[in-house]
Amino acid sequence: MTMAQDEVRRIEADAVPTRFARGWHCLGLIRDFSDGKPHSITAFGTKLVTFRGGDGRLNVLDAYCRHMGGDLSDGEVKDNEIACPFHDWRWGGDGRCKQIPYAKRVPPLARTRAWTTLEQDGMLFVWNDPEGKQPPADITIPSIEGAGSDEWTDWHWYTTVVQTNCREIIDNVVDMAHFFYIHGSLPTYFKNVFEGHIATQYFDGVARTDLPGAGEDSTVLGTTSVASYYGPSFMIDDLVYHHHGGGEQQTVLINCHYPIDENSFVLMYGIIVKKSAALPTEDAMKTAVALGDWVKIGFEQDVAIWRSKTRIDNPLLCTEDGPVYQLRRWYEQFYVDAADVQPEMVDRFEFELDTTRPTEAWHEQVRENIARQADAEKASS
Repeated sequence: MTMAQDEVRRIEADAVPTRFARGWHCLGLIRDFSDGKPHSITAFGTKLVTFRGGDGRLNVLDAYCRHMGGDLSDGEVKDNEIACPFHDWRWGGDGRCKQIPYAKRVPPLARTRAWTTLEQDGMLFVWNDPEGKQPPADITIPSIEGAGSDEWTDWHWYTTVVQTNCREIIDNVVDMAHFFYIHGSLPTYFKNVFEGHIATQYFDGVARTDLPGAGEDSTVLGTTSVASYYGPSFMIDDLVYHHHGGGEQQTVLINCHYPIDENSFVLMYGIIVKKSAALPTEDAMKTAVALGDWVKIGFEQDVAIWRSKTRIDNPLLCTEDGPVYQLRRWYEQFYVDAADVQPEMVDRFEFELDTTRPTEAWHEQVRENIARQADAEKASS
């Protein structure tokens, strides 16, 4: 018997937006832009140049000189300006051309786009707004307690390019099940809260014991996480690792991105670890590297999925899949004019998943996997 054509679930997918999200976007670590040279960044469908002027401030400008189109990122920082390599026009961090060495005067219209920046907790942010407005005072990136202090390590940082639209990574905020299948963690508690420009995920999980490196080789028992997106692209995750024997390790994990264009983005993630008497500076940094490398494995597994999956606007969900549609309504606020933001995009929404059924099923799957592994080892011995 053939299923009727109208009973088939069809995948719906509109074209990806060509508009880029309104909000603060992290471009990377300040230390990587502080060598006195201009740095090229392809973002928001254009090319930017970042440079630190003589006054010590990091500046971000459109990269192409408004004179004859030279690439300022190929130029040279001279005093407090970036000099175009084509004709040596000198551009200040405010977007004004300050001097033209061979000219009597600078044309009054010699202006280029200067991006609003924020330097905080060792990171450089830029504000993107298709309407050209400045950031509201209440749309902020909170300062991370401990970052830059002697009590915590420096950032251990990773950067990669992902060839897909950045909505894919946002969906992870509500995707409880993928933690088991992708990230090697068995969720035991999962809750989401969306309000205003903030989307938060509360998560408790235990490490799977049926995976390579688990059991006696692993000291991690599980994790507790409170991870919040502040705007469309910057997540701060207060992440605690629980170890066998009762020990805990406090960390802060950053997960952030900026769009290259509508079909690709730069994904960055970094971690700092709190030091202690049992974990002095050198050991704490080694721990940050080890934990960061573990996180890297998970993100690489995500990227592999994104590389081959299709965009889907009407996902078919089960009860345990979480509030995907509500998250996407929250996310939509960053892609419309500020005047068009609707209450359902920003009003408080709270949803706690019942983890009873999936937890029982996943524990059983882990037990079965361990039994099969034991049988295979016995048969090969």
